[in-house]
Amino acid sequence: MERRSRLDITPRLVIGAAAILALLFLLMSLETLSTHRDVTTRLLLEKGEALIRSFEAAARTGRGLKWQAFEIRKLLIETARQPGVDYIIITDVDGTILADSDPARIGEVYFSGLDLKEASRLREVRWRRVQNPEGADTFEVYRRFLPLSEPGEVFEGAGDPSGYVIFLGLDMGPVLAARREEMTRVLGTALILLLVGVSGIVSLLVVQRYRSARASLSHVQAFSDHLVENIPAGLVALDRGGRVAAYNPAAEAILGRPPAAVLGLPYREALPGPIGDLFGELATRKAPFSREMEFQGPDGRSRVLHIDASLFPAGEGEGLCVLMGDMTDIRALQEEAARNRRLAAMGDLAAGVAHEIRNPLSSIKGFATYFRERYGDDPEDGRIAAIMIEEVERLNRVITQLLDLARPLRPSLTVTDLGEVVDQALSLVAQRAAGRGVHIVREGEAPCPALIDGEMITQVLLNLFLNALTAMENGGTLTVSWRREGGEVEVTVKDTGTGIAPADRERIFDPYFTTRPGGTGLGLAVASRIMEAHGGFIRVDSEVGRGSVFTLVLPAGDDKEGEGERTR
Repeated sequence: MERRSRLDITPRLVIGAAAILALLFLLMSLETLSTHRDVTTRLLLEKGEALIRSFEAAARTGRGLKWQAFEIRKLLIETARQPGVDYIIITDVDGTILADSDPARIGEVYFSGLDLKEASRLREVRWRRVQNPEGADTFEVYRRFLPLSEPGEVFEGAGDPSGYVIFLGLDMGPVLAARREEMTRVLGTALILLLVGVSGIVSLLVVQRYRSARASLSHVQAFSDHLVENIPAGLVALDRGGRVAAYNPAAEAILGRPPAAVLGLPYREALPGPIGDLFGELATRKAPFSREMEFQGPDGRSRVLHIDASLFPAGEGEGLCVLMGDMTDIRALQEEAARNRRLAAMGDLAAGVAHEIRNPLSSIKGFATYFRERYGDDPEDGRIAAIMIEEVERLNRVITQLLDLARPLRPSLTVTDLGEVVDQALSLVAQRAAGRGVHIVREGEAPCPALIDGEMITQVLLNLFLNALTAMENGGTLTVSWRREGGEVEVTVKDTGTGIAPADRERIFDPYFTTRPGGTGLGLAVASRIMEAHGGFIRVDSEVGRGSVFTLVLPAGDDKEGEGERTR
């Protein structure tokens, strides 16, 4: 079926649209007039309350100056002369006028039609509209009148001194005139808007075909905008003038610059140098390309970005587009997987080598012990035998570390106070630290429960402490701190030693990688495996010449979990 290309404009359609608009504008006008009426009522009420409070405060001050009823009545007459005030009346609970802006009415009864006993207890003002046959109506505000801090006699011969009522009448003439002007203005505006609305509807119907054509373009634009906003890769596009025309949230997360600081600016000003160089290269080559590059993000962290650069039509010229995918986590996972494969291979090799070497080592140690005892009279022979025993024990320690690296770790997890584990590890290195002139500082929360294998974590800390002492040959400070952060606990080991070179930082957890003469390169590898077995990890931050910071992140434990043990 052929789609209709035009919309018929019938009188019924125009009349129906006009009727709907008329109803809407009528409702809007009534709402506006109601709002205006409420505002003017509130203004009159606030004015009346302010005058009553001012008069009452002045009366209280006068009472402190020994004023009598005459002075208060005189003050009332002066207050009633304020512009817009029709009258001020003070009565007792029987309606007898005690003070009036018209002194001739004092002593008469004010027939207010109100329950004056109830009115004499009002703390907040009330209002009503009083008919005035001689002119505009009066806006009357009333509440209790208390010229003293406590009820008491003020007017001689009055009734109950604990209950006075003050009435203040305000002229509504200006307010009613303003309301009439507002009504005229609102109705005139509504009529004009009605005419404009009907004309607008007719105009919209006339251009329906144009709007239909634009609708499909809008759908395409909305789809493309949605795609740009939600694409997981960072997207930056330039128009043919070299200015940033598109910039999505993923690009903001990578580059650390908000859209307001980028859009519409030349790319050299808006984008970091390495990204700007990509656009310069793309503009020169006039051909798409892909590559990976390292980029230092706004947080100082080095990121690995996968770049796809291409050209696209942009008006009479060509625009430039760069897609950036953050591959940092993927690369880290790939490196971790490769390291785990290396560890697995080393573990298999280590298990076989350790089995083959340990038995001969036991025999060598036994013979060395025998020779030391038999030829102990000769100092040189005894010294050589002792060296043999020490070297055998050192080899045995290396084999033990190899076995720790090879065998699956099954920590016995219990809720343990980290402070006790830290103190245990520090006690093992305290004497060596004192010998090197290293000052130990411990800072931690108490208690700080963690779900760990205490002996294994002690071994991890001992490895970190020994590495720190080795890095501080000329003395320094070893700081150990621990704290709870949400569902995790962190132990931080900080030294003021030589630090780790950037090129070595990525390899320090690899087996047999060491920068120390005589080191085995297995301590941190074993520590890393222990942390992984606990469901935690080690974070490293180091600067050459300023020291290193190793942070152990472990699962926190609750006291109730300590009732039993779990094996991971």
